[in-house]
Amino acid sequence: MKHIHILSPAKSISPDLIDAAEELLIKEGFKVSIGKHAKGSFHYFSADVESRKSDFQTALDDSTIDVILCSRGGYGCVQFIDQLDWSGFEQHPKLIAGYSDVTVFHNRMAKMGCPSIHCTAPLNFEENTAAALSSLFSALNDGVLKYEIEPHLLNHEGEVTAPVVGGNLAIIATLIGTNDELDLTGKILFIEEIGEAVYAVDRMIWQLKKSGQFNKMNGLIVGGMTAMKDSEVPYGKSVHEVIAEHTKTLNIPVAFDFPAGHIQDNRAIFLGKESSLRVTANQVIFQQN
Repeated sequence: MKHIHILSPAKSISPDLIDAAEELLIKEGFKVSIGKHAKGSFHYFSADVESRKSDFQTALDDSTIDVILCSRGGYGCVQFIDQLDWSGFEQHPKLIAGYSDVTVFHNRMAKMGCPSIHCTAPLNFEENTAAALSSLFSALNDGVLKYEIEPHLLNHEGEVTAPVVGGNLAIIATLIGTNDELDLTGKILFIEEIGEAVYAVDRMIWQLKKSGQFNKMNGLIVGGMTAMKDSEVPYGKSVHEVIAEHTKTLNIPVAFDFPAGHIQDNRAIFLGKESSLRVTANQVIFQQN
């Protein structure tokens, strides 16, 4: 029986949502425990920095925990990640699971050569699609994921087998030039975003390009681009068109509208794991064994 430990390393969350998630996970056959401050509230956050760090450190050091499931994103993970001692984790590795601001930890796992799971969170369990929840359970149980999705007009055809890295685009861009910058060499990059202006997405992609990383990747998966905003004077392109223009000379497979991100159908993806991506005129097939 896998042991899932729920933490709130960033923004606060309604305790009722954690209780409901615990009930669902137990029903699915998992052992569940909850961090000391996971249901707490301290201004914007679940707790102060020291308390959130202490909760995370305790989980990293606990050899009985198989999965650290972050209850939600928001902001806050970057505030303490460099203060953590990873020696216990290295002796007893575990999966870190979540999305949005949890990308801070996904990047660290990628740097350490350890897999993590980009997936839905207890914040969203009640509104998630059945497919999103089923994908999380599949990832946690047997680690086999396969998605066949409809083609997008701006997709770029191709096929690649490589590890997937990424998560929230703003977090990825913010960590460029830091000790948690992603190395995209030979990787499939997965990105998703919420609530950004079109020009801001363009700027983030330029940041990736000017850092020298963007041109190193072997594939691109574009997940949910949710609640994107245009400027007062229209930018003149959609977010998808902006990304397509940046990738048109790269000669790599590009898949748009992948079911992952700040959306109800937020399906699980193993980051740091060898994956196959096949983009044709008729469909997109993504598989992780």
